[in-house]
Amino acid sequence: MPGINPLPVFLIFWSLLHPFYISLTDMVYNEGNQTIEIAQKIFWDDLEVALSHANQAPVDFLAPADPAALDSMVASYLLAHNRILIDGDTIRLHYLGHEVEADAAWFYLESERISPPTQVTVFNSLLIDVFPEQQNIVNFYKNRKPKSLLTRKDKLEGLLILED
Repeated sequence: MPGINPLPVFLIFWSLLHPFYISLTDMVYNEGNQTIEIAQKIFWDDLEVALSHANQAPVDFLAPADPAALDSMVASYLLAHNRILIDGDTIRLHYLGHEVEADAAWFYLESERISPPTQVTVFNSLLIDVFPEQQNIVNFYKNRKPKSLLTRKDKLEGLLILED
């Protein structure tokens, strides 16, 4: 009877010890109100580290001393690390708020009114300043058709060509 290959066991054990850094961004073009609705799922403890680093002071995401100040810090951070160009033009984003889950939080942004996009350039550098291994998955939906890209330290933006 052959022995157990130790490599898969080691890899599983190592993956449990080694943290991974990833976020998810879903962008949906809403034809009704002509905006891009953005939902970003980020591990709140990683964002806490990034906010503490950006503000040079400890941040408690789950029990902030001043919730309004935390909301302002989150908005500033997200708006600084997300940028969207529609058909070559930068569009303004607005921070709407967030919801906390067990180990992550959903953050919501919305664009100004825009015409239906054909090309979208997405810049997403979330958490990369504090976690060089960070990867950000971006999904863009127009007419329920998804297009996706991945940003990371060596590739902070990507271009999506959309179909009608």
